[in-house]
Amino acid sequence: MNQLTRLPAPIEPGTPQRKRRHARSGTFGVLDIGSTKAVCLIARIESDGAPRVLGFGWQRGRGVKGGSIVDLEEAERAIRAAVGQAEDMADTRLPGVIVNLSCGQPDSRQLHIQWGIGGRAVTDQDLRAILHEGRRRTSEEGRETVHAIPLGFTVDATPGVDDPRAMICDTLAARLHMVSASQASLRNLGACLMRCDLEVEELVSAPFAAGLATLVEDEKQLGCTVIDMGGGATSLAVFSEGHLVHTAQVAVGGGQVTNDLATVLSTPVAHAERIKTLHGSVHGGADDDREFLPVPLLGEDEHAIARIPRAMVVGIIRPRLEETFELVRDRLEAAGLGKEGGNRVVLTGGASQLVGVRELAARILDRQVRVGRPLPVRGLAEAASGPAFAAAIGLLLWGAGEGRPVLDIAPGPARSESAFRRFVNWVKDRV
Repeated sequence: MNQLTRLPAPIEPGTPQRKRRHARSGTFGVLDIGSTKAVCLIARIESDGAPRVLGFGWQRGRGVKGGSIVDLEEAERAIRAAVGQAEDMADTRLPGVIVNLSCGQPDSRQLHIQWGIGGRAVTDQDLRAILHEGRRRTSEEGRETVHAIPLGFTVDATPGVDDPRAMICDTLAARLHMVSASQASLRNLGACLMRCDLEVEELVSAPFAAGLATLVEDEKQLGCTVIDMGGGATSLAVFSEGHLVHTAQVAVGGGQVTNDLATVLSTPVAHAERIKTLHGSVHGGADDDREFLPVPLLGEDEHAIARIPRAMVVGIIRPRLEETFELVRDRLEAAGLGKEGGNRVVLTGGASQLVGVRELAARILDRQVRVGRPLPVRGLAEAASGPAFAAAIGLLLWGAGEGRPVLDIAPGPARSESAFRRFVNWVKDRV
């Protein structure tokens, strides 16, 4: 299979762009809360519609496991530190942030809804009614709908309509993509950010954001799957005809690879991470049995160093990554997307940078695979522009209006309520 490695073309600083309708005005902040790191970016949208980063903050992840907050105090410390760094650099204070959604075991499903119009023009009220009907059909105890994305409308017998407002018809059919998450996890996320004196302005699916940062337009249109290989979980987002059509998550990430190394080699986790970063691979080499790596042992003094062949490291890493891609393959097959999912995969996230991961994914998923680096962003250092920061950069692009549906008619939160209550109501009223 031909493996393509072309990266998206960079956006040159002088390239004119159309400013999108739903772009944020003024200065805004985004927050990527992960198991291994918390990242905050502060930016503004310039006259050509592109974001410019004014502040950047990064902290080692604490209090988060598998994308969900498990320790409020530890998570608060990490978030406060990351946000504080970005605020000091940007010389501003954030009242709220756009936050990635990776908690609450996100669930994805599509609905087809028919709505009687009766020979008159379609109105915003009709579209709101359809979205509320979609939310009603997917409602489950203990879960909340976070995204309700219209994938297209059929006006009587005419399919392929993106915006049916003001069109006259008897029946309006809608295809919706609904993404929900655990209510308890969302409330814990809101409570944690309230402790940090931050309002949740918007929630954006983490793999969706990663796709916004790494895909070229033709990939979104023709069909492509983004696999975001994070520290605590691996999430995926399927794009087709320019829309997010499916998302899922498996509870295996780069952190499990590190833990496997630490357990089998009996070495501290920090050193296992170092071994993975410097020597990690899923493909063995001719000299791996003869190349020995120093490994400090748990509980021993600093002079107790074991020497293990590099082939042993490969033998520990490979099975875990094979399991990860097999789980992703099962999720894609269960979704039943068929041709809609396309024949192309883009890997991103920190764990995607291990040597040989692209080839392993191509073999197991039987698709064309490339490793996706985010598009360059003005004002952001090269060290913060790699695949590990794809979700954070995607949140910036969402703030610039990228990826938002044509219809943006969902009611927003009431401004007179407390920050946490606004968050809860925003989740409930989002559709």
